[in-house]
Amino acid sequence: MSSPAEYYNSLPPVSKAFGTLCLMTTVGFHLRLINPFLIMMNYDLIFRQFQIWRLVTNFFFLGKFSINFGIRILMIARYGVQLESGPFSRRTADFFWMIMFAMMALLFLVLYLIRSRKVKHRIESAGVLTDEGHTISLEQGFWLLVPALRIPFMGPSIVFMLLYIWSREFSNARVNISGLFTLQGFYLPWVMLMLNVLFGSPLLPDLLGIMVGHLYYFCTVLHPRAGGRDILKTPLWVHKLVARWDNAGPQAFSPVPPASNRGSAFTGRSYRLS
Repeated sequence: MSSPAEYYNSLPPVSKAFGTLCLMTTVGFHLRLINPFLIMMNYDLIFRQFQIWRLVTNFFFLGKFSINFGIRILMIARYGVQLESGPFSRRTADFFWMIMFAMMALLFLVLYLIRSRKVKHRIESAGVLTDEGHTISLEQGFWLLVPALRIPFMGPSIVFMLLYIWSREFSNARVNISGLFTLQGFYLPWVMLMLNVLFGSPLLPDLLGIMVGHLYYFCTVLHPRAGGRDILKTPLWVHKLVARWDNAGPQAFSPVPPASNRGSAFTGRSYRLS
């Protein structure tokens, strides 16, 4: 039986880095070393005060220590690691690019919701005022009028994106849920979505993760299999970046498996589950 250190060192690089950053951020929060208000997503501060680090840091906070936090870390350790070690084996750059695309897509999606004309009209017609009687900014009004779309941290969305991609690649795997029942891997994201809501997590971040995961899977697997081209092919600069980062550099340049070997619209590829 391997020691915890040996297990940690055996993890694939991207999943290990993401999980470690999420764990360290929560530990820093409980030790009062990290103020979540300084790393949360706030477009008003990003655009007006150029606090651009928030575009990245908001993805590494999964909440305080709780049942939901533990479930999310376990999802990274199991499904993220299994995904990177299986379908993305020797394709570190592709896995890293998938996470980068998910982050950019989530940022754009939330920004689009903020800037949509319907929301602008709703805020302007509502005439939201501060206690001093001054009209507040568009973004601030948005968060007040549309609380359901308030997503200060989008780390859980990335976790659910990974889970969704796993469910498509391992769609026929049998998954046991706490010894209560067994289900097919394809349905796991939806069951976990319901469980998270029952444990008190908001619905929208997890749902956005599933949406972005499906968008990536469609563009890189389903569309090429139907005869189209890979719209989200990993850029060369990402390959070069990962080659510098990863000591096993050549794996970043391994070719992507041909589309003809990929799963159909409702089934994934076959892999051994260790």
